[in-house]
Amino acid sequence: MILITGASGQLASLVADKANESGLPALTASRSPTADRRMDFDRPETLDFSEIKTLFLVSAGYAEDDVVIRRHGAVLEAAGRQGVKHVVYTSLSQASDHLGFALAHRWTERAVMNSGMAWTILRNGLYAELIGALAAPREGRITTPFGTGRISAVARADLADAAVAVLAKPEAHAGVTYELSGTTPFSVVDLARQLEVSYEPTSLESERERLSGLSLLPFQPAMLLSISSAAVAGFLKTEASDLPKFVANPRDSLSIACVAARQAYALE
Repeated sequence: MILITGASGQLASLVADKANESGLPALTASRSPTADRRMDFDRPETLDFSEIKTLFLVSAGYAEDDVVIRRHGAVLEAAGRQGVKHVVYTSLSQASDHLGFALAHRWTERAVMNSGMAWTILRNGLYAELIGALAAPREGRITTPFGTGRISAVARADLADAAVAVLAKPEAHAGVTYELSGTTPFSVVDLARQLEVSYEPTSLESERERLSGLSLLPFQPAMLLSISSAAVAGFLKTEASDLPKFVANPRDSLSIACVAARQAYALE
């Protein structure tokens, strides 16, 4: 049996749907009452991995590093103790090392490898949907600073397809780390051209001030700003991707980002 954590999230729900469509025996887990198993990573007594052979661990990254590390550590300890044989972990691409939330991912990769269970690491690129939403036009122009370099963003659905391919035969992917960045990198200049708006990026200082004025959790402004600063510095393009090993025709990341940007702009 496969257990997919973070079931209320967009990636995990996609993986669960695609796994069920493929006939894989998969259950979901989260704090949501709609999940097959109610689990709270902050409450170790709720971590039930009975009869689970493969754990698909979606990062519980919606918190500060120390909180995420504590959660992941508890999950891995419980999974190993309760007989889970294989862990598939969704991490960050190597190009994302400069992001403000990379630390917990790299710590978890090491913990997974040292857990005593078989493992596979899926180093996912940033979602094209996320880049589109963050760069959505405001008042008819894109002002979020992303520089002019290309970003190897990837469609969330492609990552779900790759995940299901691994879950179908986890033993064939044991001990392997896959880089799953997008294969059609684009710049925000390209995005602005597609949206037929101007690209007039503010400074990182101005973006920091804007984010600090929003209704965000304490850790979020720095996390979001790190995406902008890494893009401005040109660190979000990956030279090679393993995605074509799992997805024959990866989706066009720029088109996906455009849809997300239009949707986010409509909500302004």
